[in-house]
Amino acid sequence: MEKKKLIYRVSLPVRFCHVFIVICFALAGLSGLSLFFPSLSILGKVLGTPQLLRVLHPFIGVTVFLLLVFMFIHLVKHNIPNRDDLRWIKRIDKIIAGKEPEDIPIGKYNAGQKFLFWCIMGLISVLLITGLIMWRRYFADYFPIEIVRFAILIHAMAAISLILLIMGHAYMAIWVKGSIKGMILGYVSRPWARKNHSQWYVDEMQKTYKTKKNLPPSKEA
Repeated sequence: MEKKKLIYRVSLPVRFCHVFIVICFALAGLSGLSLFFPSLSILGKVLGTPQLLRVLHPFIGVTVFLLLVFMFIHLVKHNIPNRDDLRWIKRIDKIIAGKEPEDIPIGKYNAGQKFLFWCIMGLISVLLITGLIMWRRYFADYFPIEIVRFAILIHAMAAISLILLIMGHAYMAIWVKGSIKGMILGYVSRPWARKNHSQWYVDEMQKTYKTKKNLPPSKEA
């Protein structure tokens, strides 16, 4: 498809960051599950021996947090809730059925995506704080054993919640045809944008029109 029929949706730095997050989160998730559930110790083989796993898991977790901070800085302005999000939520049954409400202006991200964004950012913050408290090599000795044990419990609960959210995110990306392609290539089709993010589509079209309008006349004119 010609680029003039497409809309640029995801910048290259964000796309690269997303790829690294997927890789690091998979490593952190699999190794974390193997640490918390001994019966799933085979999952920890992705990082090598149990000793190496315990060393690498916290560093990978911190890496995921830093990558998400980068994503937060670049995407937070598009994820601020507004009144239209409430209207979108009230029609969630129709949206699940595949009928996007045409009378509700949807920006670059809809209410569901915004909810996911803030949940992920909140959970990764909890994981960082609790992870630092229970990090035996550097910080655990500074906290009472009761605090460390409580941190382990909260860390596990937050990690499982985040894994479930990411699984839901992956499912929705597959369900909404064109989403994965947009994240990989950075571009989405105009019909896709008009159907799923009507207000963002209008804004992008206005930007395109203003840009073309301000272009100097061609030599052939």
